[in-house]
Order: sequence, then structure tokens, then C-alpha cells
Amino acid sequence: MHTNDPAVVDRLLRGPGRWAVVGLSTNRDRAAFGVAAYLQRLGKTIVPVHPSAPVVHDEQGYASLADVPGDIDVVDVFVNSSLAGAVVDEAVARGARAVWLQLGVVDEAAAERARAAGLDVVMDACPAIEGPARGLG
Repeated sequence: MHTNDPAVVDRLLRGPGRWAVVGLSTNRDRAAFGVAAYLQRLGKTIVPVHPSAPVVHDEQGYASLADVPGDIDVVDVFVNSSLAGAVVDEAVARGARAVWLQLGVVDEAAAERARAAGLDVVMDACPAIEGPARGLG
């Protein structure tokens, strides 16, 4: 079973970064909407990734990770666990530095593939919970 490294969680939350938020839409009732706003308050650049490619929090959206221009530091995964593995594999292919699977999103095999490819992995955790627990935002 995966255990999150507190040093990795801390580094991802405290350091600068460009976070691709997979599953982020304009639906204010979804957790991704609030978490993305929290990440912006921490100074992160967010990139919405959703099939409809909406503009969210004044940031241009993209239909897939492959469509996102430039570097991605963290891929924040807001999809069902059954779909998370494919997103993690895309993150590895894109050269992301880390994957963060949200609270309730668990895919041990995908986490292992990401670690084997050299990515930092946080799983079954939420930045908007972990950050305040560390005195952030």
C-alpha cells in the first residue's frame, strides 16, 4: 500500500509549480474547482484539463494533457480511480515531474509506474487539506 512521503507533499505544496488539473471544469460544485482556486492562492499556475477545454479561474483549458503547451510540474488527477492509470501514463509520457491523485483516487499500479519513471507520487490526498495542515493558505 502506498504511503505518501511528507517531504514530497511539502515540497510540491511549498515550491513554485505549474499544475495541470485533470478533470477541472467550470462546475463550482466539484471539488476540483475549489482545489484549483486554493492552488492559485498558493501561487501555483493552474492548467485546466477537461474534454470541453473550458477557461477556469481565468486560465485557458485544454482537452487533454497532450494538448497542454510547455512544461508541467504536477498533474493533479481528479478522475475516477478506474481512469487514473491512463492519466498517470499520460503524465509520464508528457515528462511531468509529479502526479497527485486526489482524495479517494487510488491506483497502486499506476503509482508504481510513475515512481519507476522517476516521478514524485502523492495518492489519496488533497492539497486543500494537506496545505492548511502545514500552515499554507
